Amino acid sequence: MTTRTDYLVLGSGIAGLTFALRASAHGEVTIVTKRAPEDSATNWAQGGVAAVLSEGDSFAKHAEDTRVAGAGLCHDVVVDLTVEEGPGAMRWLLDQGVPFTLDPSGDLDLGREGGHSERRVAHAGDITGRAIARSLLDRVKASPNIRMLEWHMGIDLITMSKFGGPDRCIGAYVFDEREGKVETILARATMLATGGAGKVYLYTSNPDVATGDGVAMAYRAGAEIANMEFYQFHPTVLYEPRAKSFLISEALRGEGAVLRLPTGEAFMPRHHKLADLAPRDVVARAIDYEMKRSGADHVVLDITHKPASFIKDRFPNIYEACRQFAIDITQAPIPVVPAAHYMCGGVTSDLHGRTSLPGLWVIGETACTGLHGANRLASNSLLEGLVFARRAADKLESTIAELRSRPQPEVPDWEVGSAAPSDEDVIVSHNWDEIRRAMWSYVGIVRSNSRLRRAARRVALLEEEIREYYWKHLVTRDLLELRNIQTVAELIIASAASRRESRGLHYTIDYPDTLPDGGQDTVIKRGVPAHPRGI
Repeated sequence: MTTRTDYLVLGSGIAGLTFALRASAHGEVTIVTKRAPEDSATNWAQGGVAAVLSEGDSFAKHAEDTRVAGAGLCHDVVVDLTVEEGPGAMRWLLDQGVPFTLDPSGDLDLGREGGHSERRVAHAGDITGRAIARSLLDRVKASPNIRMLEWHMGIDLITMSKFGGPDRCIGAYVFDEREGKVETILARATMLATGGAGKVYLYTSNPDVATGDGVAMAYRAGAEIANMEFYQFHPTVLYEPRAKSFLISEALRGEGAVLRLPTGEAFMPRHHKLADLAPRDVVARAIDYEMKRSGADHVVLDITHKPASFIKDRFPNIYEACRQFAIDITQAPIPVVPAAHYMCGGVTSDLHGRTSLPGLWVIGETACTGLHGANRLASNSLLEGLVFARRAADKLESTIAELRSRPQPEVPDWEVGSAAPSDEDVIVSHNWDEIRRAMWSYVGIVRSNSRLRRAARRVALLEEEIREYYWKHLVTRDLLELRNIQTVAELIIASAASRRESRGLHYTIDYPDTLPDGGQDTVIKRGVPAHPRGI
């Protein structure tokens, strides 16, 4: 079965939905989402959208904070345009009906998070992502030019080179999980907005859908990938076996919460001059160090010195979630540990979201635009998704007529061949668990050459098993996700092994210093080893 559309969007977070809404004004849009659209990482985002929205702030300040966090790898032109287009992107969100929290005077209530020199984070309580997703989804569902395919997942991109033509992406093979069928979707432009890959690690703040699908598909199709060694670990995820990856927002530290050892000792002042407001990579390493030094299973985040009424009003979602586990955050500190949170690398893009593969576009966490460098500044991710989704849609508006003038080729449907249903799903679950444990143990917050070598050997062996299993059996979502996290693990390991310094989120005990001339992206392409490239 073949479907044709102007724009194929893989993913339904803030980037994908924003692009779809903007692009629907000049074309037909098909959105593919792995589950219900509410399962995106956007829906889990607590903090907010960073933008210059007050008189005391400035573009220069926001840009400088972004560059400091990015540890010398931010692309200056990307930082400047993202910061400068931030207020306009925020106004567009307000026009979509997003219910941002207002202060008593009726202006946007702006929070401050780690790494920010000013209060510039617009939020909707502590469920900002959910508020944005709901508002955008309401608009998407009301649009006659947008079709959403739920419980569908991209398998592989379709490129003309496979059929003897020029190297160009013309769509994707998509798995319909409920029907167990594979559909062929051809598009004038294919947009990757599949989010991150936190599930490649054992502990993550991400939803279950975050398996690096976009990066893996792009890599297999021959697109360029960059900076995969820079995986951000959120410092504070609730340490509670019954809680599934519940993130404790950095906004708590922005409002004065203090990290302490279980003994009550505040430890961040000895790790950074900004103490609890230090950038996330510093805080995550500090927690990792203190846990290993003291033998503690966790540390605690203490905001009990603030009035109970303030805590309940500012963080109602966190307050109620912790209450479910008998933790009253107005009276007791919150047990927390670090967890994989945000992928700063990804598929490389230009200033409009175009990848190195013609016909393929990328936005959001799947993209490596150059904004985040070696470490993302808090709440710059929703901003980036907004800005680049708008830029991509606006750019395509000027080219869609020319794209429509090109005849779309005939593409063969997905061939099952001799593949059969699997009666050994335990192999999939076992390999999945082995990859995630290897990545957590050897390619986590602190790395070394020997750890990376161990991880590379294990992941290479698993790649052989997974490839053999993939071609023997009919596809399932679990199998496709396993295949993708193996590819992402391979990319992270190769990128980390090629960077012989410590910078931003990449810290290795073998090269603890930051090189003065190390301000280069790590670029990797299928068939080409990871290598540095100047920015």
